[in-house]
Amino acid sequence: MKTGLFFGSFNPIHVGHLIIANHLAQFTDLDQVWFVVTPQNPLKDKKDLLNQNLRLEMVQIATEYDPKLKTSNIEFQLPKPSYTINTLLHLEEKYPDRTWVLIMGADTVETLPKWKNYETLINNYEIYVYPRPYYEIDESSLHSNIKLIKDVPLMEISASYIRKLIKERKNSRYLLPESVYKYIDKWGLYMK
Repeated sequence: MKTGLFFGSFNPIHVGHLIIANHLAQFTDLDQVWFVVTPQNPLKDKKDLLNQNLRLEMVQIATEYDPKLKTSNIEFQLPKPSYTINTLLHLEEKYPDRTWVLIMGADTVETLPKWKNYETLINNYEIYVYPRPYYEIDESSLHSNIKLIKDVPLMEISASYIRKLIKERKNSRYLLPESVYKYIDKWGLYMK
């Protein structure tokens, strides 16, 4: 089973994440897309990061009715900060019947050389890259394992923008799945 791994803090998960994951699950050779909720990205500031269990729960309620989209807390059990190579090795051991593909935005590709064991990742795993606004990628310069998925809808939505809207008490309803919007509202998340 070919499984795409969509890593992120999902702080919070929003419709942009879901549109991208759904598109990859429907229009590529992936059988499923797993949202891997990252407790702490070593390349990002964690001061605005909501508790990992709350973020996981929001991803679960956003994906619960779609059999092609799954939620994973695999990195919760691994040493912090989370490194993709460690997660992949752990997943290979736990699910030997699956083939793993990394999913990332075009903006992330340029940071790949900073990743732990970058060469191992790029040489041993396929990487599906979706377009991001304002990021051009020269396909001719890409490693053979990096595949640009060009027809993914461009989404200019960010979790940081949604958090800002919520904090300023502005309407974020149409940027979030309804279930996630209600969850955030019920618990007063991102208000402070």
